[in-house]
Amino acid sequence: MTTPAAESFGSRLRRAMDERGPLCVGIDPHAALLADWGLSDDIAGLERFTRTVVEALADRVAVLKPQSAFFERFGSRGIAVLERAVADSREAGALVLMDAKRGDIGSTMAAYAATYLDPASPLFSDAVTVSPYLGYGSLRPALDLARESGTGVFVLALTSNPEGAEVQHAVRAGGASVAATMLDHLRAENAGENAAGAMGSYGAVVGATLGDTLGAAGADLSIGGPLLAPGIGAQGATAADLPKVFGAAVRDVVPNVSRGVLRHGPDAAALRASAARFADEVREAADAGGPGAR
Repeated sequence: MTTPAAESFGSRLRRAMDERGPLCVGIDPHAALLADWGLSDDIAGLERFTRTVVEALADRVAVLKPQSAFFERFGSRGIAVLERAVADSREAGALVLMDAKRGDIGSTMAAYAATYLDPASPLFSDAVTVSPYLGYGSLRPALDLARESGTGVFVLALTSNPEGAEVQHAVRAGGASVAATMLDHLRAENAGENAAGAMGSYGAVVGATLGDTLGAAGADLSIGGPLLAPGIGAQGATAADLPKVFGAAVRDVVPNVSRGVLRHGPDAAALRASAARFADEVREAADAGGPGAR
């Protein structure tokens, strides 16, 4: 049973971005990266990798985003490592965004929501990524539990993978694209928190690499909530691209960097320096390109 949180996820995220810099760093212990770090592709390597990233970054970055699949592949022992990473990251002050991309209907969606958004769960996180492609309404258990528990939800809207366009750019009977429809739903979801002067807790995933293709989807990115933007660093986008891609919504962007930071491990100082550099670059780009910039 959840207890309403004193402060919304959107408010906590805005404060973390202001204090620590607008950056989300992924925790992606895939086999190739473990090898690059000189670690074995087993539980011992997973534990060492995850502990190093959390100890290096959790006390200084705004958001850490563990990719659940890379832990799930090791079974129950991998999930135990993930549980510890979530708890340690939150204790050090980082917000945890669980990258699980769950999507289902009814009681199954409610169970997914409880797994990540109920404070009683061992995997309780500050927010979770979800897939709306069983219909936006299928997400209602997660959306409602997020509001009750003071957590957040990031809905896949305009993803950076090229295959996404066949669904996300598809045009509905009324003339709006599927992606634009998802953004409209999120804008309505955030309206109550926006009325109180806060950033909403319902975000969208929008690739920083998409550039001019956003126009093809008829996307209005000003949803009143955060925009998780993968693609900075190894995927080719830079902080300087953000104002061009996101326009007036650039101050709500939470750029996600994974390989661009993690490739500097296992040296903790190098991980910290890389994350700090990305955060500074993003802040400068947002200040230069945001509303009121001259």
